[in-house]
Amino acid sequence: MIEIKNLHKTYDSGGHKVEALKGLNVRINSGEIYGFIGLSGAGKTSLVRCISALETVTSGEILIDGVDLASQRGKNLRELRKKFGLVFQHFNLLMNSTIYKNVEFPLKVAGYPKAERQKRVLELLEIVGLTDKKDTYPSKLSGGQKQRVGIARALAADPRFVICDEATSALDPATTTSILSLIKEINKKLGITFIIITHEMSVIKEICTKVAIMEGGNIIESGDVVELCVWPKTETAKRFFRTAEINLSNQAYEMSRQSPGEIIKATFIGLNAPDPYICNIIRRYEVEVAILGGHIQEINETVIGILIIKISGKNESVTAAKEYLAENIAKTEVITYGES
Repeated sequence: MIEIKNLHKTYDSGGHKVEALKGLNVRINSGEIYGFIGLSGAGKTSLVRCISALETVTSGEILIDGVDLASQRGKNLRELRKKFGLVFQHFNLLMNSTIYKNVEFPLKVAGYPKAERQKRVLELLEIVGLTDKKDTYPSKLSGGQKQRVGIARALAADPRFVICDEATSALDPATTTSILSLIKEINKKLGITFIIITHEMSVIKEICTKVAIMEGGNIIESGDVVELCVWPKTETAKRFFRTAEINLSNQAYEMSRQSPGEIIKATFIGLNAPDPYICNIIRRYEVEVAILGGHIQEINETVIGILIIKISGKNESVTAAKEYLAENIAKTEVITYGES
């Protein structure tokens, strides 16, 4: 487990103090895929460098299984660093070395015997699907293959945690999907904790179980990815999760307002998504329901459905139908002009 407590990082830039991290608090449980998302300047890179001990913290704690990384020096710090693997945005491969040599490199640095290095490298190349490329040089590989090498190299010394710093932002969508699938497979098979640093919400939705949203050196919101998608509290979170929303145009809204009734946005989660709630309220409460818009998406293997509906009928029937929906689905809200 990684527990970050009141983490501050301040840089001296030409005599001016720049506070990159402003008292971060977060816990990453073993075996999770935990995402950190934010725009440029949010503090993501500073956080990565502090967690991986490439930067010393100004104040605060980074506890690795209860041991404060920030206070370690010398041999103790080197031992803690071995618990981490790093996957970079631009691969950072040794261009004059074969794929085999690239993956072997951290093992040689760590002093592993040759026979053990060979066994480990071949195991890793099989995991990332590059056994047939072991004697190939990086210049002959596609971007996705290079990143697979990067992942194999990050796993070489058997780390407990792997930090992926914008690992898919240089890849095309199809390749990104394959790399994210590989990360999920490794996480499930080996139980390695992954820390995903990204500015792409699609990456968070695809593989992360938890997420922290960063802005201006702060974590402004954090928690379960599905819950934040459905119940974002801050405006920044709402902007990041906007793809989960259904936009009802002002014209459609005005047309729907020409007859009595209320416009409701209903959000369904997981196994409840396909249940016949709309049919139920029509039968039970004798209301009329018009579907104005809809959307279904999958977030980390959880189905989320959103419907914008108009409920018409007697006031008491409409009220009862709304109460039924509120009690049985994840979220309902009345839409007014200009909202969706």
